[in-house]
Amino acid sequence: MVKDLLKKLSNAHGVSGSEGSIVSVIKKELKGHVDEIREDPMGNLIAIKRGNKFKVMLAAHMDEIGLMVKFVEEKGFIRFVALGGWYGPTLYNQRVVLHTPNGPLFGVIGGKPPHMMDDDERKKGVKVDDMFIDVGAANKEEVAYLGIDVGTPVTIDREFVSLANSRVTGKAFDNRAGVAMLIKTLQEVKSPLTIFGVFTVQEEVGLKGARTSAYSLDPDCAIATDVTIPGDHPGIDMKDAPVVMGKGPVITIVDSSGRGLIASRKVVKWLKDAADENSIPVQLEVGSGGTTDATAIHLTKGGIPSTTLSIPSRYIHSPVEVIDMQDVEAGVKLLVNALKQKPAL
Repeated sequence: MVKDLLKKLSNAHGVSGSEGSIVSVIKKELKGHVDEIREDPMGNLIAIKRGNKFKVMLAAHMDEIGLMVKFVEEKGFIRFVALGGWYGPTLYNQRVVLHTPNGPLFGVIGGKPPHMMDDDERKKGVKVDDMFIDVGAANKEEVAYLGIDVGTPVTIDREFVSLANSRVTGKAFDNRAGVAMLIKTLQEVKSPLTIFGVFTVQEEVGLKGARTSAYSLDPDCAIATDVTIPGDHPGIDMKDAPVVMGKGPVITIVDSSGRGLIASRKVVKWLKDAADENSIPVQLEVGSGGTTDATAIHLTKGGIPSTTLSIPSRYIHSPVEVIDMQDVEAGVKLLVNALKQKPAL
């Protein structure tokens, strides 16, 4: 089941630049389902299903936003930097996992207690620079003895659970939802095309893995799988995010108001036609927010026709993201059917 797969991926840990544990999960899931699987010098995992000369790149970034140890104070408190787009108050008082050579260690993110804040501080909230990690150590030497050093990666300690209906919540659905969708597609697809399933690294810190892998593979077209923000809950106006959970995956026409991806209309039509022909619910998006691996891919070499297929996800870049599993299942079905024939480029 794709739900069980997503649970496994969400509960695993892999910040930008430290995606190795996710690579291990993916390799196990794809064994026997692809013709070749390899890692490139950047750390991208490339799974290949060989077919004719027409090459399609399907990309899903493996990395999650996290933290990294920057400095250890004399009293054993650990200062860190954020890797990826964190909103400071989201991190305050979270429990975390520090990934050391000796194995995982737990800690908590501390900061100035609200009881000790003045009115102005309460209004502004705690900044990331003012937070620290407490692992229970009494001094700097104890921290070192535990195997924690400058550069130790840190992730949030949160596990996948089911909500009502077909909704689930967990950490790193951005972009383990896309990873799950790509794994399942590679397991099920029967296509005359050559398919590169690329699980990219370092998307959250600059779309880096997508850029290098697209350059080396030079596909004829590409689809990035990711998540997007729905406007179906309080705090967002539907006119700003006219996407709804449970009504299918989302095909991107434009993201980041055109500063990121302006999708190939021919690739969009390819996906839209496959959805219509197979009665698969889909949504279209012209977005003003963030962007995805497709931005780096479509600007590679002489240009690669691209779009993004996204899963609506509430509370993105938090430890409690929420998606509807029906959207993921519909996304897999759409990709499997679209790949039965090449787009008319």
